[in-house]
Amino acid sequence: MLWVLFLLLAWAAAGVSCARLCLTSLRAAAADTAVHADHAHRCHRLTLYEAAFLSGGPARVADLTLVSMARQRRLLLAHTGWATVVDPDGRDEMERSVIGAIGPGGQSRIAPVRRSAAAAESVRHLSDRLVAAGLAVPEAARTGVADAVTQVRGAALGVCGLGALALLLPSQGFEEQRLLIALWFALPLVLTLSCLVIARIEGPPGTRWASPEGMRVLGAVVGRGGGEVADLVSVAVWGVGAMESPELRAAFEQR
Repeated sequence: MLWVLFLLLAWAAAGVSCARLCLTSLRAAAADTAVHADHAHRCHRLTLYEAAFLSGGPARVADLTLVSMARQRRLLLAHTGWATVVDPDGRDEMERSVIGAIGPGGQSRIAPVRRSAAAAESVRHLSDRLVAAGLAVPEAARTGVADAVTQVRGAALGVCGLGALALLLPSQGFEEQRLLIALWFALPLVLTLSCLVIARIEGPPGTRWASPEGMRVLGAVVGRGGGEVADLVSVAVWGVGAMESPELRAAFEQR
């Protein structure tokens, strides 16, 4: 009857993970409703940095800053994946973060500069402002639901593993019990898979970074300006892959 112990472990993993996912989703939905109610009538015209954060998070903000400085010839982005400072005087916090990430030598690989700039204090301040305005998803809600979903997936795999071990156990009269054991382990597996499906269908509105209100405001950014401004808007909303310059795209593709 060792398989009963495995079954209890499977139910414990499934129950705890699914309960955590439900509670985390409820808290995230309640927080989103409260923030949305507080700021439903607030008008906000997004800057390009804010649009970049709502579209792709901190990494997108770093990409936009690099592209913007390169467009103004204050930073050289080589197709080999190197960034070289031309103008060491940043015009805002984001640019100063990028210049600081490149270092005193004035030259660095683009990949570490992107990582360092995305983790800068200026990006965190930007995130806090957007969350306070009800446009961005709070970090606790964003990471909490994602971690809970990951835990449920792990529980589903654990149930499968424990069920396989239970079926492999040698026991007298085991062949007659094989179907019964499989059915018992199917129950916690169905529970975890159902929670994952519900989380996928009934997930919080908006995106990973933007709240529903943020998505609405972000829609007004698309199509703004023309020429170079339109190119920067494309980078902010869709990423560096939307750039027209093949040289700049090649610079970001280097690892």
